[in-house]
Formats: sequence, C-alpha cells, structure tokens
Amino acid sequence: MTEYTVEFLGTGETIEVSNKQTILKACIEAGIAQEYSCRVGMCLACSAEIVEGDVVQPAARGLTETERDNYALTCMARPQTDLKIRRGVYPPSIEQDATQSDMAADD
Repeated sequence: MTEYTVEFLGTGETIEVSNKQTILKACIEAGIAQEYSCRVGMCLACSAEIVEGDVVQPAARGLTETERDNYALTCMARPQTDLKIRRGVYPPSIEQDATQSDMAADD
C-alpha cells in the first residue's frame, strides 16, 4: 500500500491517503469537513478541482470523460500521486445544469 499527500488548497489542510482509500474516507477519518451526500459518484457534492496530481475514479459516473482529468469526486477518487486539490469547485457540467434549470423555472 502506497501513501500519498493530499493538500487542500485554500484551507492549509493536508492528509495522507493510501492508494487503496478514497479521499473522502481519509477526510472523515482525519476529522476534515469534506462535503458529501450520495457517496456513489453521482451527486457531485464532493467535487474538487485537481490542481496537481492524478487520481483513479472509475465509478465517478457524475463526471464526463473530459471532466475526470480536471475534477475529482472525493467519494470515488483514490490518489495515484501526491495531490493538490481545491474543494467545493464544481465541474462545468453541473454549472450548465443549474443554468438550464433556472431558465426552465423562468418559463
């Protein structure tokens, strides 16, 4: 088992996460307040922007193929390198969905 350092930009928090563990699970164990809801890679509540490093997240169904390179769902993502991530940053697809919902509500 390999351990990687995950640094949360903007908060000063850093944790060690094994390549066999999700980032969310490590956050919970360390007492770090990471937002989440479904824990199955669909709701996007646990989204984080990957600033540096790589993750594997094959079950992150809420992200498009393109978004998987730049965003992590911490409930699914397992580090493959040391990481720098920015929590609470959502992928473009969720922003587009919110805009479309707002427009539909105005009709």
